[in-house]
Amino acid sequence: MILAGQIVLRPLTPGDVGAMVRACADPQIRRFLPSLPVPYTRDDALAYLRTAEQDWESGGAAFAVADAETDEWLGNVGLKRLDPRGNGEVGYLVAPWARGRGVATAAARALTDWAFALGVRRMELLANVENLASQRVAMAAGFQREGVRHSAEALRNGARGDLVAFARLYGDPGERVRPFLPGFPGGSLSDGVVRLTPLGPRDARDYHALENLPDVVRHSVPPEGPDTAKAERLCREAGMRWLAGERAEVTIRDAETDAFAGHIQLTSIVPPLGQAMTGYSALPEFRGRGLTTRAVNLLVNWAFEHTPLTRIVAGTSPANLASQRVLERAGFTREALIRGLLPGPDGTRLDDLQWCRLRPRG
Repeated sequence: MILAGQIVLRPLTPGDVGAMVRACADPQIRRFLPSLPVPYTRDDALAYLRTAEQDWESGGAAFAVADAETDEWLGNVGLKRLDPRGNGEVGYLVAPWARGRGVATAAARALTDWAFALGVRRMELLANVENLASQRVAMAAGFQREGVRHSAEALRNGARGDLVAFARLYGDPGERVRPFLPGFPGGSLSDGVVRLTPLGPRDARDYHALENLPDVVRHSVPPEGPDTAKAERLCREAGMRWLAGERAEVTIRDAETDAFAGHIQLTSIVPPLGQAMTGYSALPEFRGRGLTTRAVNLLVNWAFEHTPLTRIVAGTSPANLASQRVLERAGFTREALIRGLLPGPDGTRLDDLQWCRLRPRG
């Protein structure tokens, strides 16, 4: 038994079966545990208890996560048998009614510390690229993101899925890993006219249509629109890349109707310089209303208030007067014309008019 604050890791018992069956009916658990039987029955839960015993016999470990005061079952956490290199892997599930209380983080941290005490020197944690909650747990438990393992998991539909790999080493401080790009407060930004929300899988069709408009393609780098598969992948991975601090992909929406109006991003993030680049595009029916300028202001103000960024840059075609007006209205200053910087169609090179906005002093 391992005590970890308000939870305890203890052996699984037949008394946990009913709660396990209820929890495993949850759509999120079914989605991100593709090997889980559907529907999940009492017999499946009893079979898992037998599997848990076998895990212990083969060198792994399986615990119930329970409330330290009431002993109520809240989830499961386990250590897979060490791989040939001596590395461990932690896995967990948390019941829907126990989420938002730090249960998964406490369980993952406690199991990892326990494994280190037994001599394990590297612990890994794998999460589906769309499972942002699990990725946040990994970071909160002191695991560092190492990359993506492509086609590493068999999905329920027969396809293969990508997994984000995290690791924590013996001797690591184990402190919570703070994301360079935090989430929007409350999940979105709005000034009452436009609303910014993180780009996600539901936006793939709108994003694909927008990025393939001829005038958007003309000013893209390189000047080509994404195909359907690439657009879907970008939207599917957008949340993961945000958490990794690589880029923030954001939808511009009409605040009143919630209609998709465009796309804006922070990319080319260089933490040592405190610099990032913004770019944007809008559907024709939403242009000329000042929505893009509002979106730029919302995103840049958020970046200056909630991240260490001190300098946001942007680039426009010298002929793209509409985009230049957006930047001017959003407080950007023209800095330089860089000749032949960007790739153009058919091997040509294009000039880039560069702009900048600095964090306000004080």
